[in-house]
Amino acid sequence: MSDSSTEQRSLNVLILAAGLGTRMRSDLAKVLHKLDGRPLINHVCRTATALAPESLYVVIGHQGDEVKAAVLNELDGQKVAFVTQEQQLGTGDAVNAARSFFQDSDSTLVVLSGDVPMIRPETLAALVQHHHRYLDRGAACTILTVRLHDPSGYGRIVRDDEGAFERIVEQKDASDEQRQVDEINAGIYCFDTKKLFSALSAVKNNNSQGEYYLTDVPELLRKAGEDVAIFQFNDAQEIEGVNNRAQLADLERILRRRTVSRLMLDSGVTFIDPKNTYVSAQSVIGRDTIIYPNVFIEGSTEIGSGCTIRPGSRLVNAKIGDGVEIRDNCFITDSEVENGCAVGPMAHLRGNAVMAEGSKVGNFVELKKTRLGKGSKASHLTYLGDATIGEDTNIGAGVITCNYDGMNKHETHIGNRVKIGSDTMLVAPVMVGDDAVTGAGSVVTKDIDANALVVGAPAKKIKDLQSGEEKKVQSGR
Repeated sequence: MSDSSTEQRSLNVLILAAGLGTRMRSDLAKVLHKLDGRPLINHVCRTATALAPESLYVVIGHQGDEVKAAVLNELDGQKVAFVTQEQQLGTGDAVNAARSFFQDSDSTLVVLSGDVPMIRPETLAALVQHHHRYLDRGAACTILTVRLHDPSGYGRIVRDDEGAFERIVEQKDASDEQRQVDEINAGIYCFDTKKLFSALSAVKNNNSQGEYYLTDVPELLRKAGEDVAIFQFNDAQEIEGVNNRAQLADLERILRRRTVSRLMLDSGVTFIDPKNTYVSAQSVIGRDTIIYPNVFIEGSTEIGSGCTIRPGSRLVNAKIGDGVEIRDNCFITDSEVENGCAVGPMAHLRGNAVMAEGSKVGNFVELKKTRLGKGSKASHLTYLGDATIGEDTNIGAGVITCNYDGMNKHETHIGNRVKIGSDTMLVAPVMVGDDAVTGAGSVVTKDIDANALVVGAPAKKIKDLQSGEEKKVQSGR
């Protein structure tokens, strides 16, 4: 039986994210490079929170403020804290930067790398369990390892004649014989926290890099008579780190392939050409939806059932209802399209635009911070910004809501069953009542009553459509 006291210890997580990542050939810190539209560090942090740790710390250094902002953009500030590594003197030094927070803690500490974004919560949970149950008494340290056909660039796991852990040798410090070893250190560890920081005090920087290696700690623990365990994992892709842009592109391809496969097999989504469709792992897509080639679905987009997304369209953090058709080359970002709508081709929805049930926008129509009411239509060549449009209203070609006066944005409100004639300019702030009509080319600068027909520039009322009463309009001469 395992020692239950080890499993009852509090669990903490420390993520190392202070390095520059010189092999990325970038001015941007490595952990800020994006995979699936999110910084690498965010993937690791999100996975770590699934372990429900008592505390989660991220070690920051190079571009620390930017790394901190990226993490807080995704995680609640109460779930994560930050430690600064003043100088980048190696992974051992990075862990040591958190000494004051953990050295007296009788806990288990999981140490992760901020550039290993594919690791799953289930894998980390299995690592912790193996750590606690090793030899029925728990280990001082457990190292996650994997065997690779090409281990170049990784630290090698050196075992003794009985197969037990002996030491980790970094690539640059390895002998020719050691470089033939195919079992590598994944950079993911589980430690008895007090024993970690005790051993860390003895780490030296007498290596080719002149750095303090965290990888020296397991050997120091073993020499001190402590148990060091190895948790060998069988999925090399899951623990693959990102050291250059080629590896980043490989992970992007792997993640996209997994996402598309999951949606086809588990959700009943049809992809006409899976290899040429780009779907965020966070997206949710309903059954019997058809996705055509060269479609980009990004962020936390939600798409209902029975939809058709035609080629060339891009959806970012969009919410799409059931039975929606999005025609070719549309861009929808941070907006909602309700059931039964038709969008495009070549339409643009942004800024929390909303299309109510059964509404339609056609080619070269842009909606920005606008609600288009149920059954309403804007079929072509129209800009509707900062507007609220009622039900069953028709917006003619070339209509523009003139929402900006050079200093401020203003709103336009259009009622139900309104007909806005082609090339009408609605100079906000302005309101158009129910059942009103504007003539082609009108310039509306004042509110329009319900049932009124207006024409001209500036637009003037010429008829009450409910009573049939006509009104003469002076020429202005």
